[in-house]
Amino acid sequence: MVNVAIDGPAGAGKSTIAKAASKALGYIYVDTGALYRTVALAAVRAEVINDTERIIALLDSLQVELQYVDGVQAVLLNGEDVSAYIRTPEISMGASKVSAIPAVRAFLLDLQRDIAKKNNVIMDGRDIATVVLPQAEVKIFLFASPECRAERRYKELLEKGESVMYEDVLADVNQRDYQDSHREIAPLKPSKESVLLDTSELDLKASIQAVIDIIKEKTA
Repeated sequence: MVNVAIDGPAGAGKSTIAKAASKALGYIYVDTGALYRTVALAAVRAEVINDTERIIALLDSLQVELQYVDGVQAVLLNGEDVSAYIRTPEISMGASKVSAIPAVRAFLLDLQRDIAKKNNVIMDGRDIATVVLPQAEVKIFLFASPECRAERRYKELLEKGESVMYEDVLADVNQRDYQDSHREIAPLKPSKESVLLDTSELDLKASIQAVIDIIKEKTA
C-alpha cells in the first residue's frame, strides 16, 4: 500500500488538493481534519467545547466513522452524516481546541491508521507525516502565506452565503496557526522528509498537478 501524508496550516488548500489528487491517482482520500471537526461539533452541541475534562468524558459516547460512496468521503457522528455541519469558523476553532487534547488524538489515531493499512491513501492534516503515518512513502508540507489563505477562505465563505469580514477571517487564520504550531502534543511542523510546497502563487490546477508530480516521482 502507498501512503501519502500531506500536512500544512489551515486554509492551505490541503483538502481540496488532496481530494483531487486522490481521484486522479485512484487513491482513497482521508480528511483527518473532518474527524477533529466532528468531535468539535459534538462538543459544541453538548456545550462543553471550553471544558477539556468534559470533552474527554464525551468521547465514550461518540462513534466517528468515515464512509466512501463512489470515492466521496462522508463523516458520520453516531450514525448521522454531519459533513455539511463541520465547515463553519466556529467548528474550525473548536477543532483546533480538541486536537490539542491527547485523549482526542488517541481516540482518532487507530481509525486513521486502520484505513491507511488497507488502502492506497492520501491523508491530510497537521501531523500525518510526523505522528499518524511516520512511515508514509510520500510526505508533503503544503503551505501559503496567511493573507493568501485568509483570502481563499473569505471567498469560500462568501460563496456559501455567510456574512464575514476579511479581517476577521485573517485573524482566525493567524490564531489557528498559533494554536496549531504551539500546542504541546503533535505541533504543526514539517517532518525532515517532507517536500515543502508553497502554493501562494499557484492556482488550484497548478497546485493539484504539483502534488501529483511529487507523488509520482516518489513512488516511481
